[in-house]
Amino acid sequence: KAHRTILRRSTQNVCLRSTIWAAASVLCSVVTAVNPAPTSTQSCSSSSMAVPLYPLVDKWRQSHDSWLLRFALPPGRKYLGNDPSLPTCISVHHNSSFDEDDKPLKKSYSPVSHPAAEGIFDLLVKSYRPQPGGGVGDAICNLQPGQHLVGKLKSERMVHGSPIISKRWDRIGLVAGGTGVAPLVQIIRIILDDPTDNTEIYMLSINRYEKDILMRDELDKLAKDHPDQFFVKYSLTGENVPKEWDGYTGRGSVDMAQQALPPPSAEDGTQSTMIFVCGTDGFRDMWAGPVARAPPKSDGSKGPKIQGPLLGVLKDAGYDASDVFKY
Repeated sequence: KAHRTILRRSTQNVCLRSTIWAAASVLCSVVTAVNPAPTSTQSCSSSSMAVPLYPLVDKWRQSHDSWLLRFALPPGRKYLGNDPSLPTCISVHHNSSFDEDDKPLKKSYSPVSHPAAEGIFDLLVKSYRPQPGGGVGDAICNLQPGQHLVGKLKSERMVHGSPIISKRWDRIGLVAGGTGVAPLVQIIRIILDDPTDNTEIYMLSINRYEKDILMRDELDKLAKDHPDQFFVKYSLTGENVPKEWDGYTGRGSVDMAQQALPPPSAEDGTQSTMIFVCGTDGFRDMWAGPVARAPPKSDGSKGPKIQGPLLGVLKDAGYDASDVFKY
C-alpha cells in the first residue's frame, strides 16, 4: 500500500525520534525555526506547553517552490490524530517579523501521509514570499532537520455531518488546484489502503505548467496499482501548452467536469457521489462557489465556516449541493 511505502522509507528516521527529541531541547535555544523564540506556552518542553513541537526529520523538494517535509511526533504519541481512520489537519503557528502585535500567524495544513502512519506525518508546503500577514509556508520550507514546527491538531473536519470518509459513498471526485492536492491525497490513501473499501476515486489535478504538478509520480503510481478504482486526469492553465500534452487545458469547465469526474448522485439513491474541491479561494469559488461563515460567536470570535450554496462549474454540470464539499 502507498502509505506503507512511506513508512518503510521512514523506518530509519523514525528510529532516531528519541535522539531527535533529545537534541531538540538544545536546538530550540540556538536555531531559528517556525517559532524562533518560544513563549511560555510554547517552550522547548513538549509536556508543559499548549502547542506541541514537531521536529523535522527530513525534507524533499517537489518543485521550484514546494517541499515535502517529514516531522516526528512527540514521544508517546503514535498517531497525529485521535482516530487513524480519519483525515487530519494541523494548525501551524508562526511568529512573523511583520506582525506588530506579536501575535503568531496560523495556517492550516493537511498531511499527505496516511493518518495511520506511526510516529511521523508529512506535509506538502509551498513557499510564498514573506509579506505582512503571511510567511508561514516560507518559514516551514526553510526548516532544517532538527528544527521544529509549532502546531496544534485541529478538530475533525465534518463533511456534511460526519468526519467519516471510508465506505461512505460509491464514487468520489477530487478537484485540486495546486497544493490543494494535499488533503485530497490523504482521502485517497484512506480509501485505497482499505481492501474492503471499493469506492471509486476520480481525481482532476489542475496546475499552471506540467512542472508544477505536485505528487504526480505518486498519483500515477497509485492509478497504476489500482487501475479499476483510482483514475487521475490533469489540466494545465498556463500559456504555450506543449503540443505533446495529452491532458486537459484550462481552469475548469462543464465539459471537463463531466469527462473527468463521476456523475452526480442518482436520484433514486442507488449510486452516491461526493465531489471534494480544494485550492485557492478563487479556484474553489469558480468550481463550487465561496465558503460562507456562520454568525459570530457570543465571545465575538468568528463563526464557523459553512458550505454555503453550490455555484460555479459543478452547479452548471448538474451536481447538487449535497454532492459537493468545499475546503
